[in-house]
Amino acid sequence: MFAQLRSSFILSSLLLVVASGAWAQTTTIEGDVKDANGAPLKGAVIVLDRTDIKGHYSVKSDKKGHWLYTGLPYGKFDISCQVDGQTVDSVKGVQSKYGDSTTIDFDMRKAQAAKAGLAQAAATGELPAEAARGMSKEEKEKFEATAKKNAETMKKNKALNDAFNGGQDAKKAGDAEPDKAQKIVKYQAAVDSYNKAGELDPSQAAVWDALGETYSAMGDAQTGDARTQSYDKAIENYNKGLVAKPNDAGVYNQIGNLYGKERKIPEATDALTKAAQLDPTMAPKAYFNMGANLVNSGQPEKATDFFKKATDADPTYSEAWYQYGSLLMMQGKVDPKTGAQTYPPDTATALKKYVELQPNGAHAAEANAMLQAMGEKVETKVNIPQPSSKKKK
Repeated sequence: MFAQLRSSFILSSLLLVVASGAWAQTTTIEGDVKDANGAPLKGAVIVLDRTDIKGHYSVKSDKKGHWLYTGLPYGKFDISCQVDGQTVDSVKGVQSKYGDSTTIDFDMRKAQAAKAGLAQAAATGELPAEAARGMSKEEKEKFEATAKKNAETMKKNKALNDAFNGGQDAKKAGDAEPDKAQKIVKYQAAVDSYNKAGELDPSQAAVWDALGETYSAMGDAQTGDARTQSYDKAIENYNKGLVAKPNDAGVYNQIGNLYGKERKIPEATDALTKAAQLDPTMAPKAYFNMGANLVNSGQPEKATDFFKKATDADPTYSEAWYQYGSLLMMQGKVDPKTGAQTYPPDTATALKKYVELQPNGAHAAEANAMLQAMGEKVETKVNIPQPSSKKKK
């Protein structure tokens, strides 16, 4: 009998130990939630996600803003605070503990300060202590490395923007300056600023385009070798921009115009043809510019073909029709036997088309005069003042 009692006592003791061990495996995590004004926040949802072993738990804060979750298994948790379905704060890697509860508070004011800290960290590369709340060690290191890189980029970008904007201001001042000598001085200041921007980031096509535009404007204000040198510099910088954006039709158009100013017709034709190929909408203007370059270089007959191409690309291009018709008119011939004047077939058609598109245009009078000289019937809509029907007394 004594042996049975002794065995029962030992078994009870063992059961007690086992039971005590099972009870010791549960833990408690609790805390308080405050709103942006520092007042207790009721109804905030606290979500506890166990990370060492899968587990998901949630609880709401009471009217005092307090929340408590007891009976949790011992482990690591990521804990977040949600308000109106949005996560407003979080803490990662919380290790629960036996005995005393683990306290995790959520304060919206501090959360907002942490967000501001993150923004500051992105700009400075330094992560404030409060901003690191809720980050694991690996996340902190990754964020700090990224923030440092971003801060360096922002610093570089600020210097780049300052240099570029300085160039823009100087260029505008040069455009507005009536005195040519001072205009060139201001354009040079713009060139200096743009070059600084180009040194900071050679991949910025906008910088090279701006340099090309500025050198082009400077050349227009200069004469002789200085003008040629500026035009060459403009072309050089436009070509640098094409490295970053090789299919920019507008840049090819500008290069073609510059070659035209330098009377380098083959180069101008190549560049403008490229512009027309890259952007069909630019073809009319590109072909027109080719024609203008040829006229300016004393090759009007070759120019005729390009003005015709401009009208083919855009049948409403009135200026191209006028230039085309005018050049054809110049190619008129006189029959030595009869003295009769003859013109290429499209002459009258081109001039009439201009008048149709621009009845009151800048060249309407000249176009009508040429048509009359050809013996063509002129139907003009030009508003010509009619004499008064009233007799003078």
